[in-house]
Amino acid sequence: MPLHPRRPHLKTSMLVLLVVAPLLVTIPVSAVRTNAQTATPATPTAPDLFRMERTPIDGGAELITIHGKLDGIANAEDNWAPLVSVLRDTLGDANHENDRLRYVWPLTYTRPTLGQRVSSAIPFLYSRVGNKKKTNAEAPPPVLDLAAADRDVWNTIFWTALQSLLLDTYGAPLKASSRSYRQNISNYRKSHVIRALSVLTLYQAVQGEQAFSPTELSEIQARLMLTDKPFGGLMDTLRLEEYYEKTASQNHDERGHNWELLRQRAEAESLYFEPLQMPDGNATHALLWVSKTDLASQQGKSYEKRFLNIDNPWTDKRLLRWQGHSETRYFDSESRLVNADTPGGRPVEMIPLALYGLDHPKIPVLLVDFRDGLNPKKREMSRRALQDVTNNVLSLSSFSSVSYFLGRTVYDFATGRRGMDINQPSRLRTYSQLKLLLSLDGSMRPKLRKEVSSRLEKVAINPLENDLETETSLARQQYKALLEYARSADGLPAKLDRDRRAEMVPLRHGKVERTLFRVGNILTFGKYTHREEAEPEMEARLNVARRLNYHTRFLREVAQSGPRIDVAWNLDEVRRSLRFVADQGPLANGRAVVATAKIFDRTDDDETRRICIESLARIGNPKARKELIRISRNSDLAPAWKDLITASLNNPRPAGPLAASVNIGTDEAARQQ
Repeated sequence: MPLHPRRPHLKTSMLVLLVVAPLLVTIPVSAVRTNAQTATPATPTAPDLFRMERTPIDGGAELITIHGKLDGIANAEDNWAPLVSVLRDTLGDANHENDRLRYVWPLTYTRPTLGQRVSSAIPFLYSRVGNKKKTNAEAPPPVLDLAAADRDVWNTIFWTALQSLLLDTYGAPLKASSRSYRQNISNYRKSHVIRALSVLTLYQAVQGEQAFSPTELSEIQARLMLTDKPFGGLMDTLRLEEYYEKTASQNHDERGHNWELLRQRAEAESLYFEPLQMPDGNATHALLWVSKTDLASQQGKSYEKRFLNIDNPWTDKRLLRWQGHSETRYFDSESRLVNADTPGGRPVEMIPLALYGLDHPKIPVLLVDFRDGLNPKKREMSRRALQDVTNNVLSLSSFSSVSYFLGRTVYDFATGRRGMDINQPSRLRTYSQLKLLLSLDGSMRPKLRKEVSSRLEKVAINPLENDLETETSLARQQYKALLEYARSADGLPAKLDRDRRAEMVPLRHGKVERTLFRVGNILTFGKYTHREEAEPEMEARLNVARRLNYHTRFLREVAQSGPRIDVAWNLDEVRRSLRFVADQGPLANGRAVVATAKIFDRTDDDETRRICIESLARIGNPKARKELIRISRNSDLAPAWKDLITASLNNPRPAGPLAASVNIGTDEAARQQ
């Protein structure tokens, strides 16, 4: 692993920090093992880290599972373990236009035991209580249904209302227990959502066999990210890719900032900085070390605790007689890390001080303190404790809502402005990433990895969590149960059929009826779901509806991309989507109408414009006719186009293949001559 020695006379400007830091986080682990100037090695390939398995499902679907090589699990019976499974409904054909992503299973995410559930309902219990050793035969719970992401929003609204209007009225004990349980369940789900997101991102980065198209992958990643947002499930699919790229860029910048900030702070304190990197080369965590030689020679040295949040190592007598983990590293005369057999290399005994996460706003977040295990524990539970106090204690007063709002506002403002590492949601993210890093990374020395893993489990505050080795075992058991569920006629194929019949509802019912169906689903805790009766032509209708949705989304993306589309897009693809929308006519929705009209305004290609007018005419609803009239009133529009629009409005053509093209521009030029 790389180790950056202190350089007492190095002065790094803020300009270098802003420009170079984002680049530094992509240096692979082995790039500086022997010399800081050594060449960057090739990024590991997917066969070394991941492999993908496709399992066909009766009825027309496939289960895509990503397996990881868990070199960091010492007691694993097999290095390979299933990590994430995703169901893709293909309708039984090879046409990707009618595919629909459904469920995401992080295979370490399991139903808690009764003891874990009871413990999670105990207020102010911030500790793990044991592991779930075995799973039952039933299929594992999915963490998200990608095709019904809005369901989480309505369920959250319902449970929030139920909590406030019913459970909270039965007194403090029930109120505190129910709120504590819901918070622990939510955090447990979030941690495994983060794990699944990290696995998918890593798999994409190491360029393995691509299981998903770029659009599908950005949809999965964005939807997983949005599970943390109250109304994230309602986000328009067209904005998912933009949201993912923006969030990923922000996380990358935060890592770069924290990487350089921690390195400089360690340098100023005469400590040694070592980044810990994911297999894709991104530094998500870092270790700080101290030299035992320096401890003897610099006793009593001044120390600034800001950012590091650990006690002064230069006045800690325990380090001089340290009995915990230590490692011997070799440095040359210029304090560069070298191999043990390098001539002139001098051995230095190194003692680990702390481990930090780099995905925290403003400053690195302390996850492991090798001298004080309670230090990160107190920080981990700080925000949660404040929430529980304001929710369950202060709320006993008549000014509960005001006190809670003011307390949370002041707390969030203070911690956000000062960059304090007691923001529990951000700690949850970097904590989950570290567990994945420990399981995948085999380069860390076994003793150190065991020490970190042991201390990390003690930091956990959620009674529902399991340790790393247990999660690996549970993942294998759950994947086996998932495969059995997929092969059973009454299992996943039957669920797939029910999902398709529920998908038919918008094709048969209006908004009012669908709203009533949704209310019924929420009030019955999900027991009632309206589904259409199975019919022979159901798959054919779903095929058309899904393909129409696919082409509508593409046209909306084209229409919103910029003022002129002729250069940025392949017009053959644009025309193909426009023709499909035209052929379906009245089935197209208002979004397709708006996108088609915008494309007409933003292209100079005659054939594309003609198909836009034909599409709007065949859709034929009031919105389409309104757009045609708007276009015809454009004073800069050629008369031939206005004549074509007038003819289309007076004699709309029935659905069917489009007629041969007419070169309006050429005809208009000839007429003017």
